This record gives sequence, C-alpha cells and structure tokens, in this order.
Amino acid sequence: MTTFTTIDLNWTGRPESIAALLIESAGARAVIDPGPASTLDSLHSALKTRGLDFSSLDALLLTHIHLDHAGATGTLLRENPRLQVYVHEIGAPHMADPSRLLASARRLYGQALEPLYGQCLPVRAETLRSLAGGEKLKIGEVELDVFYTPGHASHHVTYRDAASRTAFVGDTAGIRIAGKPFLLPATPPPDIDLELWNGSLDLISSWQPERIFLTHFGYTENPGEHLRLYREQLRRWASLTQELLESTADMAVAEQKFIEAVSSEVRRELPAEAAELYIFTGGLGLSWRGLARYVRKKSEQASASPAAS
Repeated sequence: MTTFTTIDLNWTGRPESIAALLIESAGARAVIDPGPASTLDSLHSALKTRGLDFSSLDALLLTHIHLDHAGATGTLLRENPRLQVYVHEIGAPHMADPSRLLASARRLYGQALEPLYGQCLPVRAETLRSLAGGEKLKIGEVELDVFYTPGHASHHVTYRDAASRTAFVGDTAGIRIAGKPFLLPATPPPDIDLELWNGSLDLISSWQPERIFLTHFGYTENPGEHLRLYREQLRRWASLTQELLESTADMAVAEQKFIEAVSSEVRRELPAEAAELYIFTGGLGLSWRGLARYVRKKSEQASASPAAS
C-alpha cells in the first residue's frame, strides 16, 4: 500500500503556510521538502502520529534548497545518518557547505533569520545524491520521475508520480492554500527568470496532471486552470515591477508601492485571516526584490544587444 500524507509544519505557529509531503510505500519512507529547522518539532509530531520518527525515514527529496524547503536537512542527518538526500546538482554543493546560502539569507532577513528558519547545518557530501533531471527514483513501489524546472530557482526540480498523475512542484506553481480561490507568485532573489519559468510551466502542463502539490500549501485539483492563472500572475507582477522601476526613483518607495498594490489585491479577494496568511507567507518584499533584479537584468541585456545599438 502507498500513501501520500500532507504534513502541516505550522511555520511560526501559522497553519497552512509550509507543507512537507510524506511518502510511505512497501516499507520505504521519504519526505519531499522537510522544511526549515525551526519546524522540526512539528515534523516529528506528525511522524509520531503515524508511529514513525526521524529514524524511520529513508530519504529526503528536495525540490530546491531555499531554507523554507530544505533548511532542516542537516539537522535531520544528525538524527538519522543513513538518510539519502536528493537535490539538484547546482544546489548540492550549498547543502554540503551552506555558508554562501546563509550569507545571502542573512542579507535578506537580518536578525530574523534564525527565529524564522532555525539553524541550517551542513549535509555530509556522501549522503547527497545529485540530480540533473531525467532520473527515476524508487520509493518502495512508487516511481518518481525527476524533471529540471528552473525559473523560481536555478536549482529547482519537480517530482512526478505518473501512476497517480500527481506532480510535486515545490515553488514552481506558487502559493495557493488548498481549497482557496486565489494564487500568489513567489519570486525571491536571486534566480528569478520568467522565460525559464514559463518553460517549466509548459513542461508541467504537458503532463496533464490530475493534481499538483504545492509546498505553500497542499494539493490543487485543477492544475490546468491553476497553471494558466499562475502564468498570468507572473506576467502581471513583472509588468507592475517594470512600471514602478520606470516611475519611481527611490527603490524603497517602489518596493512599498509594490507591497501595497499586491496586499490590496489579496485583501479584496480573500477573507481577512486568509489574506494575512497569504501576505505573510508570500514575503512580498522579497518577491519585489527578485522581480526588480530580473527586470533590471533584462533591461541591461537588451541595451547591450547589437540590435539595440
């Protein structure tokens, strides 16, 4: 028997903010995206309700190495040294030595970094299994196809269970709490690339999945509609970012205008409690910085191209 179980990690005490996914099949157990180290107690409690603990796990499957998805990995290896960690080849060196990852995160979060995410410990290199896309992973009787899906991050992969027509997409399809009508992009620095991202969305759409699993948060049962709307939201956010960069000299003011515009839209579309959860989970200031970096880079590339001279 195979089961896929959504684990609510209750990040910062907020339910439906970060999800891990437990796979149990024929005596094998794996977790897709174990979350940050700050939520390990929640992960442990959820495993305990199923008669499991950290030592019961065989593998961690990371969609990418951002701390809200993968920050707990090193600590879990301390608890269970036999764990195998699957991660894209670009991200693997940063799991073995997270110093650059943490330095980048500290620039974004400052003193809030550890309260939000806990400690991110190094992962022993011999436990890392680097992925490029194209691999097949066996978890008991489950066979997962691995696909390279950049756009949100250069080291992002998606796992597909063809048997159940389910795709585990990490942050490739954004933020949408299961059952809610609204979706929100997640576009933090430094790797945002909308051309690559649209290619990844095309790839996922081509599978015609019956459902997709979002780390933020849970299953979406109408993937075709979701991916279409998500593509449109990315386009709208990029256009808004372009307009603000062109019309606002002060970048702090531009960021605040972006946050206010998106927050207003969220609050129009959702009840107050759900809206505030989306706004918190979405990290709108980070999304502005990721998109602003992308838009400026595209503008610089266009200016430097032979056709522009």
